[in-house]
Amino acid sequence: MEAGDEEESPQPTALGRFQLSEEYGFLLPNPLTELPPSYSPWMDIAHELPQLIASHQLRARIHQMPQLNAQHLQGREELHLAHLVLSFLTMGYVWQEGEKGTVKMLPRNLAVPFWEVSQALGLPPILTHADFVLANWRRKDPSGPLEIENLEPIISLPGGESLRGFILVTLLVEKAAVPGIKATIQAIHALRHHDDELLHQALQGLSAAIGAMDKALQQMHDYVDPAVFYTVIRIFLSGWRDNAAMPHGLLYEGISEQPMAFSGGSAAQSSVLHTFDELLGIQHSQESTAFLHRMRDYMPPPHRAFIRDISLAPSLRQHILSSADLRLHEAFNHCITALADFRSHHIAIVTKYITVAKSRAGQKEAGSIGKPPAALEAKGTGGSHIFVFLKSVRDSTREGLISA
Repeated sequence: MEAGDEEESPQPTALGRFQLSEEYGFLLPNPLTELPPSYSPWMDIAHELPQLIASHQLRARIHQMPQLNAQHLQGREELHLAHLVLSFLTMGYVWQEGEKGTVKMLPRNLAVPFWEVSQALGLPPILTHADFVLANWRRKDPSGPLEIENLEPIISLPGGESLRGFILVTLLVEKAAVPGIKATIQAIHALRHHDDELLHQALQGLSAAIGAMDKALQQMHDYVDPAVFYTVIRIFLSGWRDNAAMPHGLLYEGISEQPMAFSGGSAAQSSVLHTFDELLGIQHSQESTAFLHRMRDYMPPPHRAFIRDISLAPSLRQHILSSADLRLHEAFNHCITALADFRSHHIAIVTKYITVAKSRAGQKEAGSIGKPPAALEAKGTGGSHIFVFLKSVRDSTREGLISA
């Protein structure tokens, strides 16, 4: 890991070679909002997605869509917007009629360009956290602050204001993590240069950043209605791996003669907590580790490489264990406690938005999809047994505490 020449903060090149931003972290800085005019057939449908799904017309519109050549897309920004648009079209197409009306095949005019864009970016051909959150935002006032009132998604799905809130609160958690990402690089620089004073500062910065992430996450209660999330939004984030509603996966016409299985969008695809876990030396259970490592396949490859770089750095935990500096012990434990608290609060939110919402939803319809998806009752949209997984990673985080 190159931390640059300055002691106080990492130089932008240390982040830039992993396509991270000094200001935005893993977020795509100021994403493009429109593709070139030749791709207007995609954009026109994408901008009408919630209405087309609600009126059950999306599949018909996609069948009429011309097959466009993705080879004319230029640069990472255009590719990311294309992946965002095509992933949303795909989720809408698959789940338009709910879990009882799924399809077995994605038509060629959507499947082929989606596959081509995915290959160019090193992402799977399904909606990922990188699409749903990292590349899906714009400021209403370009000169205004990065606050929820001044933000909106570029592309939406059914769910109205709750969907907007879900995307943007998650985005603000990512933004709050940025000082923690820089503190991670600073900590590794300090370890390599045997600078315990700088390491102490870095650990303080990391625990403060995790606290800010926790505060941002609490806004979920203000902006997302549990019934709408559980009954309407959740199915559109679901994939076709480990999902009883699509046990055989999805055939991508023109790409493969056999169906393929991919996990749906999941917070486990965010690179932030993977980064912090690697720095702090958190050891998750074998099953949780296997799932988390599989989720890395759904991250942009440079972000994957950043996490791998952190994992290969000198061991922070071993340094703390061998140090007699009680300030370092305390600062390290503050990071562990902050991370465990964040994960506990995430469990509380998932409980509210899944378990409580399920009990309240009953047979009531909260939107055009009707009953909530039964196939997701015990699982997350990424396919994990969600409460077992979340409690496991929280508990193994707590086990990272160093006793005095």
